[in-house]
Amino acid sequence: MTPEAPAVVALGGGHGLAASLRALRHLTADLTAVVTVADDGGSSGRLRRDLGVLPPGDLRMALAALCDDDEWGSTWSKVIQHRFQGEGDLQGHCVGNLLIVALWEIVDSDPVAGLDWVAQLLGAQGRVLPMSTKPLEISAVVRPRDAVDANHTERVHGQVAVATTSGEIIDVRLHPDPAPACPQSLEAIAAADWLVFGPGSWFTSVIPHLLVPDLAAAIERSGARRCVVLNLEPQPGETEGFDPQAHLRVLQHHAPRLGIDTVIADEETVTDRDGLAKLVATMGAELVLDSLRESPGIPRHDPILLAGAFRTAFSRRTRR
Repeated sequence: MTPEAPAVVALGGGHGLAASLRALRHLTADLTAVVTVADDGGSSGRLRRDLGVLPPGDLRMALAALCDDDEWGSTWSKVIQHRFQGEGDLQGHCVGNLLIVALWEIVDSDPVAGLDWVAQLLGAQGRVLPMSTKPLEISAVVRPRDAVDANHTERVHGQVAVATTSGEIIDVRLHPDPAPACPQSLEAIAAADWLVFGPGSWFTSVIPHLLVPDLAAAIERSGARRCVVLNLEPQPGETEGFDPQAHLRVLQHHAPRLGIDTVIADEETVTDRDGLAKLVATMGAELVLDSLRESPGIPRHDPILLAGAFRTAFSRRTRR
């Protein structure tokens, strides 16, 4: 691919991955989302427990983010994101979650084929893949913030529990270990010019991709350049009190061989520009610092502004 239209794989989940995808689809049609499958809450958790399927929620959000801005795309994006109200059995379920699970049943439980069918229906500008072919569980070693003994830790299980913990997260793990990687995700990573990590829930959406052995190995072998998009603010519970540097240090701790080429950060978020610039430089990366918010003080990425930051990053060499 040319630098103007690189092959990009974005790894993550939830609202953070959706933010990257909404921006990236303005730059390239060769776009693949590799999505975490450890969610155990809400509609996804219910479908996972009742039917034994991959949790579809993060996959649905990625598909919605890849919908075009025309009438067809915007309408279908709203439809699959629609959540049923009321007090019956459907209460809380998203239309898109049910649609994805229905396609999985029709195509003999092939998760990739089902997602491809949904993407075709929506006219999605890119492909959505699960990071693993099996539903995963995430656990974390947590240090209670009010612990008298500084060495006292506890292990919490499940994505919801990890994301909402009031303690300091020390380490995260996936179960089963080793977790099986999705073969098509490995193929996409091998063919990519750029791999994008973040923004998003750091411990439950971004780092889990680096804990799937075959996925981590594919990332390490890939000739693609690596871009990390930092969050606009710490997440209550999961990254309480984190500054931008802390996000990068945690990423280094869990994936010391990752190798990062570009870090994108919002200038309103960064209070210690020199400190961040020095850390990024020690990682051998370049810092792209710009205004990325929809509005001042609003913790939501503007897709056009973020697309501009990606364009700046991608203007450099596209392969290592």
